[in-house]
Amino acid sequence: MRITVKHLRGQQFPAVLLLLAAGLGLLLANLATHDAIAAILDFHIAVPGTALDLSVAHWVSDGLLAIFFLVVAVELRHELTHGELDSASKAVQPAIAAAGGVLVPIAVYLVFAGADSGTASGWPIPTATDIAFALGVLAMFGRGLPSTVRVFLLALAILDDIIGIIFIAVLFAHDVQWLLLALAVVAVVVFWVLSRMLHRQGHPAVAVLMVVVGLLAWGLVAASGIHATIAGVLLGLVMAPVPAARVRHALEPAVNGVILPLFAFVAAFVMIPAVAPSELSPAFWGIVVALPVGKVIGISLFGWVAMRIRPRGAPPALPFADLVAAGTLGGIGFTVSLLLANLAFARDAAVRDQAILGVLIGSLIALVLAGIFVSLRAAWYRRAAAAAS
Repeated sequence: MRITVKHLRGQQFPAVLLLLAAGLGLLLANLATHDAIAAILDFHIAVPGTALDLSVAHWVSDGLLAIFFLVVAVELRHELTHGELDSASKAVQPAIAAAGGVLVPIAVYLVFAGADSGTASGWPIPTATDIAFALGVLAMFGRGLPSTVRVFLLALAILDDIIGIIFIAVLFAHDVQWLLLALAVVAVVVFWVLSRMLHRQGHPAVAVLMVVVGLLAWGLVAASGIHATIAGVLLGLVMAPVPAARVRHALEPAVNGVILPLFAFVAAFVMIPAVAPSELSPAFWGIVVALPVGKVIGISLFGWVAMRIRPRGAPPALPFADLVAAGTLGGIGFTVSLLLANLAFARDAAVRDQAILGVLIGSLIALVLAGIFVSLRAAWYRRAAAAAS
């Protein structure tokens, strides 16, 4: 099959590509190819004249992934201002469900890992929902579902992204250099001004200057002790609407076709430990259970409560079965969960690798459950529509 830009802008193909990339990374990490690829990923590349000296793996997770977060931030801003979260009445139901989809997985994780001080810090890992995967699975298996399910899932996943971004910015900052952070904020403000100029005039020189200032902001954030992906979030949030929409449109194929698969490959490049299941880290078991089980319980129950207390003007209530289907989709953590696993256990490679395996297995279980539940629910709606016609 010839891969086109249309495929990369879709929902199904990028999800399949992510899964294949992660599978390939896991496979090659456990074959004779491990040492050669590990040497490449560990090779350091420095930027002359700066303090930036990162391994290839970190250039992917800190550099390229910042572009993904820029695109995510553009979408967040659109949904918060003109989309599915632009009013309290629209946001309250998915917000309550998202709260359940964060709190219950944390509780489940801590049941397994809370007594172990070495793994308790991994509690943010099972809180994320991968928008690309969730919407891809919904597109594959959800023919016949009402659009309200997709709208609810999109809003839920966006709120999950906001929570994940806050976790990355607040929990995983280290030795913050406040002067550099202040200079990064200045660079973001300059970027904001330039984006307004581009919005009004559209001069190519302004666009080039925006790229330079954006790279400067990224470098300052990376050097400040805040995770570099936050720079992408800040730049995406402040960009003027018209340039932001164009940037998102231009970057979407590269993000879906190159950046996310490359990150999935690098993040999943871990060796499967040759130990008995009982010897696996509590972090592994906490994530494996919290993603498919904690997410379903949290989103379904909190979503059901939200439907009972929804304010006047809110969207119609979703049936509980639809909430369960959305909950299974919400358990596909993947991209942000992989990043959180790398950050939470950055100083303990053995636990980090097991946490990453937990994310992969937990997300795969959630994916299978989602395929089953979404298919059953979609079939029910198709039969109901056929009976009514």
